Amino acid sequence: MSLKVTLSALDLIGRTPLIALDRIHNGPGRLLAKAEFMQPGGSVKDRAARAIVLAAREDGRLAPGASVVEMTSGNMGAGLAVACAALGHPLVVTMSAGNSPQRARMLEALGAEVVLVPQVDGAPGQVTGADVNAAADAAQRIATERRGYYVDQFHASEGVQAHRETTGPEIWEQSSGRVDAWVAAVGTGATFLGVAAALRERNPRVICAAVEPEGCQPLAGLPITRHRHLIQGTSYGSVPPHWIGSQMDLSIPVTDEEVERWRRLLATKEGLHVGYSAAANVCATVALLSSGRLAADANAVTVLCDTGMKY
Repeated sequence: MSLKVTLSALDLIGRTPLIALDRIHNGPGRLLAKAEFMQPGGSVKDRAARAIVLAAREDGRLAPGASVVEMTSGNMGAGLAVACAALGHPLVVTMSAGNSPQRARMLEALGAEVVLVPQVDGAPGQVTGADVNAAADAAQRIATERRGYYVDQFHASEGVQAHRETTGPEIWEQSSGRVDAWVAAVGTGATFLGVAAALRERNPRVICAAVEPEGCQPLAGLPITRHRHLIQGTSYGSVPPHWIGSQMDLSIPVTDEEVERWRRLLATKEGLHVGYSAAANVCATVALLSSGRLAADANAVTVLCDTGMKY
């Protein structure tokens, strides 16, 4: 009899549950959320990390045993650490010093070398676009010095494709094709764009809403009045390089206070200890379901991006 075993951590990535959040929203409509915090690296970024590293190995950009280098706010770094451990690559990540210290410790525990980059204009727990750019510049320098592979997640099309080929179809199958809206915060845009494309291939009428911090809504075309916010890993005050505006029907603003409230509700009412971006997504999805834009029996799907253990 053959053993039914999983061969590596790479094979644990994907196929996360779609959970109904009926305890914190009992109508109108139904709030469904993809439980991406259950990935081996603890976040939705595992999917993109695996896809990017495998593609680079296949086409020769990443040589056997060569270093992988990337700027991260934590989640992509953890996903890359999982992939690099399974495939035998050293990993170096640069991170703004404004990200939570727990993130650096988590990455180091996974075997990554972590280089903290001083903040430019942010504050602890509030990382700005300038802070991210400084960390990205440091990653590029290190990749050149060590002759490693620079991931450059903001320009990596494999991330979008991973969600188009896996996350979106999983949501469609798990909901039995009953998806009326898709709601997600935007960092690189890979999750939002990939899932939106997959769902609209199956139903062009799906409403797709981006989540942005109030005062930092470049996707909505609004001037930036507030660069600092709680939602780490998203909304850096600029439009991501591979953004496709036609995939977004609307932008839904959320405040720091709302995000804190919904994060507590998810933990105490649903038993789900997740991060700030997940709370922002849930907050915005409830706002959309309550807005009257959708039918009273609509299903709106969002994503619980990552675990709350590293905040």
